[in-house]
Order: sequence, then structure tokens, then C-alpha cells
Amino acid sequence: MLRRFQFLILAGVLIAFTLIIPASGAPVSQHLIVTLWPHGAPGETGTLGPEHDTTKLSDGLVAGKRIIRLTNVSNPTITIYNPPKDKNTGSAVVVFPGGGYRILAMDLEGTEVCHWLNSIGITCVLLKYRVPSRPGTPPYTAPLQDAQRAVGLVRYHAKNWHIDPHRIGVLGFSAGGNLAAVLSNNFGRRTYPPVDDADQTSCRPDFALLIYPAYLVVKKQQGYALAPELKVTANTPPTFLVQTEDDPIGVENSLYYYMALTQAKVPAEMHLYAKGGHGYGLRPTSAAVTTWPKPAERWLRGLGILRTTVEGD
Repeated sequence: MLRRFQFLILAGVLIAFTLIIPASGAPVSQHLIVTLWPHGAPGETGTLGPEHDTTKLSDGLVAGKRIIRLTNVSNPTITIYNPPKDKNTGSAVVVFPGGGYRILAMDLEGTEVCHWLNSIGITCVLLKYRVPSRPGTPPYTAPLQDAQRAVGLVRYHAKNWHIDPHRIGVLGFSAGGNLAAVLSNNFGRRTYPPVDDADQTSCRPDFALLIYPAYLVVKKQQGYALAPELKVTANTPPTFLVQTEDDPIGVENSLYYYMALTQAKVPAEMHLYAKGGHGYGLRPTSAAVTTWPKPAERWLRGLGILRTTVEGD
């Protein structure tokens, strides 16, 4: 009887271990994952097929490491990464990975960024928005719905998630930088039918960081102009920009947006580097641009985003 009892205990432990560690060997996330749309995302038909990583062995590495390139996202989520309690500043940043509105660089421009933000006391909210872009609409259409919903949800649940509702920002890379800029100038009304009370909450970011942003300009006969969906006003949030002169996407994206911000008297800081290309995330290399998290941290501190949270604040 005793041996049988011991066997049952051992079997139970093994089953529990199997539930915690899936067959792939990757640990199940210990972070809170929230489905954005309780009844399905607006306009989704479920015809994309399953989400999957498109990365192939032949794909290039960044700083010697592979990249997760996730596609076929039709069920958007946010994942909340909390900093240690003794470091929590009360601020939060919703992170938009890039990928040309085709894929999401979920580690390079997502989970790795969350670890950095947590290290400086910021709650990171990683948005898995819909990709690839849906035919017949601008590529940012569905992602903007997801971004508006995400920021509204974070602000709505700010108290429960130990977040200051007045210190919620966005950070985006490449196409995610475009999404952060589009949201920064399109927050006055929801671009989808309201779902619940969270959609009555403001989705305006309190600040924005755009890292090698894409698609902020359109080509004109006389040169470039800011994209029409980016109607910058005095109510556009304070913005931090990073880009390199040799970025194949084009440094004019940051330049024209920065000029629009300064003309509207929006506090803005731009860091331009000679070399570094595109798609480096925050993985350190010999390129000076990969030190951008340090000036970004100083900028956040100057805004008051990194002040220590006070009990009862």
C-alpha cells in the first residue's frame, strides 16, 4: 500500500511538471496574459491559420542571436511584466514590436525590452497585435485598434496592476514605432465599436519612444512630407526618437516627425547616429546606436517617469 501511495505521489509530480514545462522545453510564462477582445477582434474571420514563428535557419542573426518572427496573429493579447516591488516606479510602458506589419519580432523588440524596462522599475505591457496587415485597409488599421484597446485597458486596470494612470507610455520599433506615432495622434475616438467600460477610458499615451520608426513620411515631388494620419498637435505626447543615417528605412522618418513635434511645441528629444542600420533592438554591439537605452533612461527620468512610487499615490 505504501509503495502504491508513493507511486501515485510521484506520478502526480510528473504530471504537474509536464503542465509547467511544455514539450518544446520553453517554460510557461509566469506573467499575466490578458486577451484584448473578449468576443474576438473586430472584423476577424479566423481564416489566417495558426500563429507560428517564420524564422528559418538561413535568416540572419542580430548580435549573434536568432529572432522570433511571429505571424498570423488574430487573437491579440497583452502580457504584463512587473518589476520587483522594491523597484516599482508606478510607471508603465506598452511595447509594440516591429516587423513591417507582417510579423512581430517578439523577443528582439518585445520580451528583451520588457526585461530592460523592469530593470529600471517600469511595468512593461507587451502587445501582441494583429499581423500580417489585412488587405483593403492601411496596414496600421487593425494594429491601431489593438493599441487603443491595450492602452485603455492598462489605464482602466491601473490600480489593480499597481500603475500610475498618468504615467503610461508607449515604445515601438520600426513598424511598431509607426504604430506608436499613429496612436500618439489618433486617441480622441476609438476606431472600433466600444466593448466595455475600458473603452471609455483615455487611450492617449503620456509619452512615447520611437526607435528606428518606419512609415512616418510619404514621398512627394518636392521630397518628403509627414504621413497624413500623423496630425501632430500640442496634445501629442512628449516623444523620444532614435535612428541612424544609414537606416535603409530612411532617417527622414525621425527628422520630419521631430520637426512636426517642435513646431507644435511638443517636448521632443532626438538621437541620430551615423551607423547601425535597422533592427538592432537593444542588443549591444560595437555600433554606438545600441547604447540608446541610456539616454532614453535619462529622458524618462527628466520627464518624472522614473520617480519612486509612493504608497497610497
